[in-house]
Amino acid sequence: METWRLLDTGVRSAAENMALDEAILELKACEKTPHTLRFLQFSNPAVLVGHHQSVEEEVRLDYCRENDIEINRRLTGGGALYWGRMELGWEIFISKTDPRIPSRIEDLYRKMGEAAANGLQRLGLWAHFRPRNDIEVSGRKISGTGGTELSGAILFQGTLLVDFDVDEMLRALRIPTEKLQDKEIDSVKERVTCLRWELGRTPSLQGIKDSLVKGFQETFGVHFNPGPITPEEEGLLGEKLPYFSSPDYIFKVREALPRRKTLTSILKAPGGLIRVSLAIDMKTQVINQILITGDFFAYPKRAIFDLESLLKNSRATPRNIETILGTFFERTNPRIPGVKESHFMQAILEAIQKMDLLPRGFDEEETHHLFPVIKPFGAVKKPEVLLLPYCAKEMDCDYRFKRGCEECGRCSIGEAIGIARSFAMDHLTIQNYEDLESTLRELSRSGVKAFVGSCCEPFYGKHRPDFERIGLPGILVDVERTTCYDLGEEKKAFKGRFENQTHLNLPLLRRVLEFTHG
Repeated sequence: METWRLLDTGVRSAAENMALDEAILELKACEKTPHTLRFLQFSNPAVLVGHHQSVEEEVRLDYCRENDIEINRRLTGGGALYWGRMELGWEIFISKTDPRIPSRIEDLYRKMGEAAANGLQRLGLWAHFRPRNDIEVSGRKISGTGGTELSGAILFQGTLLVDFDVDEMLRALRIPTEKLQDKEIDSVKERVTCLRWELGRTPSLQGIKDSLVKGFQETFGVHFNPGPITPEEEGLLGEKLPYFSSPDYIFKVREALPRRKTLTSILKAPGGLIRVSLAIDMKTQVINQILITGDFFAYPKRAIFDLESLLKNSRATPRNIETILGTFFERTNPRIPGVKESHFMQAILEAIQKMDLLPRGFDEEETHHLFPVIKPFGAVKKPEVLLLPYCAKEMDCDYRFKRGCEECGRCSIGEAIGIARSFAMDHLTIQNYEDLESTLRELSRSGVKAFVGSCCEPFYGKHRPDFERIGLPGILVDVERTTCYDLGEEKKAFKGRFENQTHLNLPLLRRVLEFTHG
């Protein structure tokens, strides 16, 4: 039986681990080092961006610096990763011409993933490879994989989550969670798992390594023999380490302007609320990351995670999204009561459509606070009426619970009325939900073609089907300050008796009117 080297490089800094990757790969390309399975760990928590990623776009730099989280760059592509001190990395260095290496990249990912999953099964886990490049346990990711090649040599690597701090990961990486509620953050956490959570204990590090070794031995039909770093590898590591520690390497991918944008949407389906948060590369129009959350129920639970995996790194075009969704629903037939394929399609496309706002003067953060009614944003032309919420009036205002405004300047309503007047728009304050519905119907009967309004996101999420049922197109702008939904007083607000003052986002409101009247 053929023997490969088992190389355990222990605990090292992020820069050392990355420099050693390149050193071994280069020497493997020259056939100066044997086929190798390497284990690695990090001396400090670290964030590793993919080879082609921009650190500024993927990492919360201030948080990492304040919390001594190292930042570095992998040789392999893919997304940014958070490594804790307990996480274990495995790597295979092998010649591309080896007969055990599949020629198709998809088959290579599967073979490597199944080898690692085989090892994890020996620990008592129901681990399986999940395309495109994950290893899962009960539908939750426990290991991600990726690879690269150099002059006929392959480096393929994986990260095994042993005792993972998911909250630290969310703080360190720019995962698109800014708009998510606490319960939706909990849903994000359900996408990953680790050995400790699955087994109820943390296995010994040696036991984990032994199990992985057996998985790779069985898959590749080889024997592993422990061996040290060679003198050539050690020498090349010393030469490369200064560069891999330098800002020139770590921050080498830069853009004149940030090209990755986080876009969101919210859609109320009969079966529950769907929220889409995605990070998209504006230059290539590729989805870097996507989260689909909400209060709907999906069976099996992993269905949404699998869908996200298929959408990640795909083109953000309607035709491509439609193809992926159609294939996914046809092949997997998930049961999602009250939510159809078309609902997911609409929610994803509405997030993607916000790209159109960015060249028109809106920044990324502002797009999170804009909601379409009936039509895409660009199709709402010259709205005739501005609808304003009574809750933005002062609590002791004589007009708090009736229509009208003295425009005294003590609240944001008066200034909003002045903005509307500058665009030759009518204005109305809405006193409760029934008033809103009757007003929209009356406006529609009178020939009004579109409106702009202001409300909080939870109100929009809950009543979007009502807006669509009434059928008057428009754009809604999120309000600021504590809302009735934040305070659990939506029943009072429904009747027009909410006892707190919100505030209109006047700069964004003005920008929307300029956009729609331009």
